[in-house]
Amino acid sequence: MAERKSLRQTLRQRRRALTPAQQRAAAAKLCRLLRHQPLFIRSRHIAFYLPNDGEIDPRPLLEAALACGKRCYLPVLKPGAENNLWFVRFDKNTPLHNNRFGIPEPRADARRVLAADQLDLVLLPLVGFDAQGGRMGMGGGFYDRTFEFKHRRKQKTYLLGLAHSCQQVAQLDVAAWDIPLSAIATEQGVQRCCRGVLARDFIGAVSSRVRLLNELF
Repeated sequence: MAERKSLRQTLRQRRRALTPAQQRAAAAKLCRLLRHQPLFIRSRHIAFYLPNDGEIDPRPLLEAALACGKRCYLPVLKPGAENNLWFVRFDKNTPLHNNRFGIPEPRADARRVLAADQLDLVLLPLVGFDAQGGRMGMGGGFYDRTFEFKHRRKQKTYLLGLAHSCQQVAQLDVAAWDIPLSAIATEQGVQRCCRGVLARDFIGAVSSRVRLLNELF
């Protein structure tokens, strides 16, 4: 536990050390990588996040999705539930406020919520990842609890972890409750993680659990 906490701190420091110019460049590369991929093109309901603590910024892709007429959502702390999320519809006119972690989010309006299992694609931030698809988050278990249903049944929602390439490590321990990712994307490419994730989801994708794809650039 202590080693994992120390690693989390190290990886968070690593991404926070990126300059604003490096962050902008990574966000632009990520957008160019993903916006023309078959997975993104066919997805109608997509969950994004607003970057915090040095996370790679998906907002250029969010803007592209809105311009294409896709329905976009942001995670919101679910009222009355411990470490669980709602996904609330978002557009350029949606007002935001800071949650208890200081992260901007829409108001928790049940009328604008889409059930997690109805999302086509979920982009979630990572603290760390490895070549086997192991992931490390902030430690609160929000996404694990929200998508726990994926342990029990096959379901269409595609979980795509996003990170800077500098957040990759040799190996991460995976707990039984960790929800597996479908794939991981950085500014350098895409890595498929799960069996059943099809190569046609990404142009140029290679076999799963091998390496990040630099060929896409």
